[in-house]
Amino acid sequence: MKSFETQSIIGVGTGIYTLTDIASILQLPAAKVRRWMHEYWQLRFGSPESEFSYGSGKELVTNFLTLIEFFTFYQLRHHGVSAQKIVKAHGILEITFGTKYPFAQSNILTDGRPVLFSGEVGELIKADETLQITIKEIFEPFCKKVEFNEDDIVKRFFPMGKDHSIVIDPKRQFGQPVIDDTNILAETIYNLHRGGESVETITCLYELTVDQVNDAINYYRRAA
Repeated sequence: MKSFETQSIIGVGTGIYTLTDIASILQLPAAKVRRWMHEYWQLRFGSPESEFSYGSGKELVTNFLTLIEFFTFYQLRHHGVSAQKIVKAHGILEITFGTKYPFAQSNILTDGRPVLFSGEVGELIKADETLQITIKEIFEPFCKKVEFNEDDIVKRFFPMGKDHSIVIDPKRQFGQPVIDDTNILAETIYNLHRGGESVETITCLYELTVDQVNDAINYYRRAA
């Protein structure tokens, strides 16, 4: 069993995200993100030894793995699993995997059925066949947008898919969307174009391809 992470919850390499960032990146309802952060990650998942956020109000921020867990939590709730069962499953899986972020684990995201619908967790969820199929249909497309590290935890997220150049990497630019393996913020490119610069001019200024520039523009249009 892997030991619990000892790195700082918020810091270099972990990513820094406001609740508005989470809602925008994952295209989740902003009101639910705010409510769930308080109700679940701060009050039920958190403890004096394991906290998931820093600050308060509009200044509250969290990290990359919590962002990924929000996706899993939202999809389970959206497709019929009760919050109480999810909280209990999270606690069991936390111990099983030795991580504070079991919902960012490859065992859950690549094919959640063997984990979520068996043993002690399965007894909690008691999902029917329809729900199992639904979760598989939701998680598999999402898994095509993420990369896992050697500990089977999500390390990078491609919000538009791996065939596009926008990537969210907690080790670069505090986890804000960047272009491919550069440190160029996608938002910088979008703002230049919105300010009147042509795609061709931006490609010359930043030594990018037309596809990279268009990905940055389309990403923020999608999030608007």
